[in-house]
Amino acid sequence: MPPLSPSPEIIAFGEAMTMFVAEEAGALGHVEHFQRRIAGADTNVAIGLARLGFHVGWLSRVGDDSFGSFIRRALEAEGLDCRHLRTDAEHPTGLVFKELAQGGADPYVEYYRRGSAASHLAPTDADGIDFSSLRHVHATGIPPALSASSRELTEAMLDRARNAGASLSFDPNLRPSLWRSKTEMREVLNSLAARTHWVLPGLAEGRLLTGHDSPEAIADFYLERGAQAVIVKLGPEGSYYRGSLGGNQVDFTMPGVPVTKVVDTVGAGDGFAVGIISALLEGLSPREAVQRGNLIGALAVQVRGDMEGLPDRTHLDQLSSTLK
Repeated sequence: MPPLSPSPEIIAFGEAMTMFVAEEAGALGHVEHFQRRIAGADTNVAIGLARLGFHVGWLSRVGDDSFGSFIRRALEAEGLDCRHLRTDAEHPTGLVFKELAQGGADPYVEYYRRGSAASHLAPTDADGIDFSSLRHVHATGIPPALSASSRELTEAMLDRARNAGASLSFDPNLRPSLWRSKTEMREVLNSLAARTHWVLPGLAEGRLLTGHDSPEAIADFYLERGAQAVIVKLGPEGSYYRGSLGGNQVDFTMPGVPVTKVVDTVGAGDGFAVGIISALLEGLSPREAVQRGNLIGALAVQVRGDMEGLPDRTHLDQLSSTLK
């Protein structure tokens, strides 16, 4: 067996699912033909960062089935380091079916993930990680919603990475249907967000989680609990940044990048996270980071698919030069 490459500098974790996207409009029950792809907010971010040249590791579980094999091949083809992707012989890979997006509206999706391999993630899945080599860990609110053991993994990942000196980002990615109650969802996700450096809620998410209406108040909620920066996604209007820079608090709103035609909004927030994380890891200013986040988020909504619009480095550099 050839030696493994150096340990990943970034790790993302969560559930990757095999997705079947309808090739024709209409309710899923009437669709005859589907295209197979992969789905998962956490994998979208991991793929986006890998396309920009980062060495990204993926931690998860898939079933010992054809769908799990497909996911592993697809992620490795995107350049992800899958040494921490475990094959679980006792539980299946999660599936999702998605209607064809129409008119820019969010397409209807159906999930088949109860009892999936990824829902059995646990802190022991992180035992093989070399935390001393990590620069960054990205987390979302999806793994802690899947199961108690997956929630414990999330907590362990954040605590061990932070203790090792890595930076941490957190996107709530609310999935209320996976939680027993909204109260539990708020308590758990706000506690996790407080352990990270960069918090990336959408405006509606921030309102639900904090009870505050304005981007400024939402940002202050997390800054008061330990976050270094909060970037609130405002949809087509852009995004709001508030955080510390050189000991001084900086806050501003960055207008969104105009989009002529919205095709599929799924994955826009993940593209935004790719822009923010990549830029901050490269040492760019908050304004440059938010501008990149807005740009990649805008790219994501112009194509059909969750991660198909995420750019590689050459494409990003070409587009960024037109904004200067």
